Amino acid sequence: MTLAVDVTGLSKRYGGRAVVDNLSIQLETGRICGFLGPNGSGKTTTLRMLCGLLTPDSGAGTCLGLDLITQAAQIKRQVGYMTQRFGLYEDLTIRENLDFVARLFELPQRKRAVDLTLERLELTARQHQLAGALSGGWKQRLALAACLLHEPRLLLLDEPTAGVDPKARRDFWDEIHRLAAQGITVLVSTHYMDEAARCHELMYIANGQVLTKGSQADIIARAALVVWSIAGADLDTLVAPIKALPGVLSVSAFGNTLHVAGEDQALLQASLAPYRARPDLQLSSAPADLEDVFISLMDKAKDAYQGATA
Repeated sequence: MTLAVDVTGLSKRYGGRAVVDNLSIQLETGRICGFLGPNGSGKTTTLRMLCGLLTPDSGAGTCLGLDLITQAAQIKRQVGYMTQRFGLYEDLTIRENLDFVARLFELPQRKRAVDLTLERLELTARQHQLAGALSGGWKQRLALAACLLHEPRLLLLDEPTAGVDPKARRDFWDEIHRLAAQGITVLVSTHYMDEAARCHELMYIANGQVLTKGSQADIIARAALVVWSIAGADLDTLVAPIKALPGVLSVSAFGNTLHVAGEDQALLQASLAPYRARPDLQLSSAPADLEDVFISLMDKAKDAYQGATA
C-alpha cells in the first residue's frame, strides 16, 4: 500500500479557536476519499494545509512523499486544488485561462499541454467562449481542466459540484473515477450523499475533529443505528415532539416519511409506542443509510460543541 497523504496531529487555530484539531489523514494512492462535515467543520482549512497554501500550527507528515512543512513549495506543483468558488478570469476565454495557468506552472510545450487538456475535458469546441458566459457545469469543467493542466498526482476538490445540475454532476464524477483509475488520488468535500456513496472511502469531521472514517458499509455498520420509518399525514408537526423523546438521536424527513434514528432499540421502540398505536400513522423498521448516519453525527457534534462552550 502506497500512501499519497500521511499526516498526523494536523491543527490550525484562529483567534484561539481550533478550526482543525489534531487531525490525522492517510490516503492510499489512486483512491477517492469523500470529505464530509457541516459548514465550518474545518474541511477547507484542511485542504489548504495539505496543498501548502496554509502552514499548520502543529502536526507532521508527508503529502506525495514530500514533507508537509519543509517542502510545501514542491507539494504545490504536484497538487491540483479546486476551490469552492470559480476562481478563474471571467473576462478571458477558456483557452486564455488555461494558457495563463500553464504560464504560472512554467509548463514546457505550453500550447500542446493546453490543447490536450481541452480535448481531455471536451472543451475544444468552446475554447473561445468567455469563462463568464459559461453555465455552472461548464465553469466546473474549466476549473477541473485548470487543476489537471500540470498533471498533478493529487486532487483536492472543495465542494466542486455545488449548484451544478444532476447531469453535469454525474459527468464530473465519471471523470473523477477515470482519473483515479490512472493513479491520481482524490480528496473531495461534498454535502451530497449520492456523491459520498461514489467514493472509495469517507471521512466525516466536525469541530475540526474526525468523527468517523472508512468505507460506506463500514461507517453504517459501525454506527449501529436503529431506524424507524413513519408514514402518515401532517408529519411536520411530529418532528419536534419525537426528537425530544428518550433514545432519539435524529428525526429527518425523507419524502413523505420521517426517519427516526437511535442507538438503543428497546428504548426507541418504547418511545415510539404511542405513535405506533395511532391509526393515522404507519411505522416500519428501515435500514440505516449514510444520510441517517451523518445527520446523527451532526446532531451529536452540535450537542458536544454546545456543551464544550456552555
